[in-house]
Amino acid sequence: MTVLFRTLKSCLALPRVAWAFPRAAGRALRSWGFPEGLEASKMELDIQCQEFDASKWKELVSTLNQHKTIRLDDCGLGVSHCEDLSSLLSTSQALTELNLSNNELGDSGVDVLCKGLLNPNCNLQKLWLRNCNLTKACCENLRSVLKSKSSLTELHLGDNSLGTLGGKALCQGLMDPNCQLQSLQLQYCELTKENIEALSSVLLTKSSLQTLNLSNNKLGDAAVKHLCQALLDGPCNLQSLQLESCDITHASCKDLSAVLSNKPSLIEFCIGENRIGDAGIAILCQGVQNPNCKIEKLWLWECNITAPGCKELAKVIGTKETLKEISLLGNALTDEGMEFLCQGLKDPKTKLESLWLRDCDLTAACCKSISSALSVNSVLKELQMSGNCIGDEGVIDICEGVRSPNCKLESLWLGQSSLTAVCCEALAKVIVEKPSLLELDVSYSHIGDEGVFKLCEAVKNPNCNLKYLILYDTYWTSQADKELKALEGLKPEFQVVT
Repeated sequence: MTVLFRTLKSCLALPRVAWAFPRAAGRALRSWGFPEGLEASKMELDIQCQEFDASKWKELVSTLNQHKTIRLDDCGLGVSHCEDLSSLLSTSQALTELNLSNNELGDSGVDVLCKGLLNPNCNLQKLWLRNCNLTKACCENLRSVLKSKSSLTELHLGDNSLGTLGGKALCQGLMDPNCQLQSLQLQYCELTKENIEALSSVLLTKSSLQTLNLSNNKLGDAAVKHLCQALLDGPCNLQSLQLESCDITHASCKDLSAVLSNKPSLIEFCIGENRIGDAGIAILCQGVQNPNCKIEKLWLWECNITAPGCKELAKVIGTKETLKEISLLGNALTDEGMEFLCQGLKDPKTKLESLWLRDCDLTAACCKSISSALSVNSVLKELQMSGNCIGDEGVIDICEGVRSPNCKLESLWLGQSSLTAVCCEALAKVIVEKPSLLELDVSYSHIGDEGVFKLCEAVKNPNCNLKYLILYDTYWTSQADKELKALEGLKPEFQVVT
């Protein structure tokens, strides 16, 4: 699996990324161009997808000591560039964050960087080396950095083939009393259950680690059991645990539920793309419902959850007042499951703010229940319904609920829902009547010019506060295109995302 495909796949499970990523990339591409070149803030340098010839690199290097944060993501950097960056690390006490992700640095490049990192003048706190073609060979030097550099609090090494031996070397560094690392990202690093044994020793002795990402490593249930026991027995107050696509089954859920029940520090738990099923969800929900559990984010995308699992999740949604975000993307919940979830959304004790239901086999049949839930729920801010065949009829029903005075929805995603211009009148009413609505996605639809004109007229209304209208792969004529561009000129704070 290529890194690009991995990134896009991960993006589908995360809020707002689908349109925010290209916008951010576009800004970065425009940000570099001599003579203006650098972004406005001298404290931060952010350059993406831009390669440098020798003269431009030399000119850039001469300015690097001005910055506290440097991001050179996918800039074609190699070993020779690392020599200059290592020198910078050795001399600049101001630099606290360095992001070199998606560059072919290789082990040789990182070895050169480590020389600068080990210099006493270096005060770096955050280091990003994701997808830099690294192997176990560079992990000995990284271990030395972990042992000696107490200022380092974040290390991102995802998408590198570190393997079992590389992972073990890093754990030796983590064990050192000088190491104060708080965030460790090791997704897609070809780690195995042997690494979990070493990592468990770290968790049993160190209290500094707060964020741990082990996603997309073939760990299995036995390794997860070992990890959970270490979390329960050790002093670690982990806040975020990510175990997506780790070959976990329902057999691990009893141990994970115990962690949820006994670790009130844990506020973010991601277990997406593990086939735990309804039986596993029922066990996890027991842990979440424990009064000691303070979970805020629960990501359960592609976990083979069906309608019976939703019955348990509805209780969590309705009663767990710490829970703010839940992702159920890619589960075949069906309309029956959605009916259960709506019961949870109607509970006056619910505090859920973000609900992701993309690609959940929903139809128009469940949309009246969704509408009814929205009409009484005043806390939900984001509803992601893309990729469900709810059609115009379903959207019209949902709009009725959104228009209710109780509803405070800010973001509504309806892309890939078989929409036409028929639903646009209802959407236009929502745009005008719901001042809380800031984002509306109707991508991959067939609304055509007729639908575009209706939405544009609504956006022109002074009551409209919409900031983003997202229309990926939605086709219209040049006349409608002119109208959209004129609208952006009329309302500078408004943007059409295509």
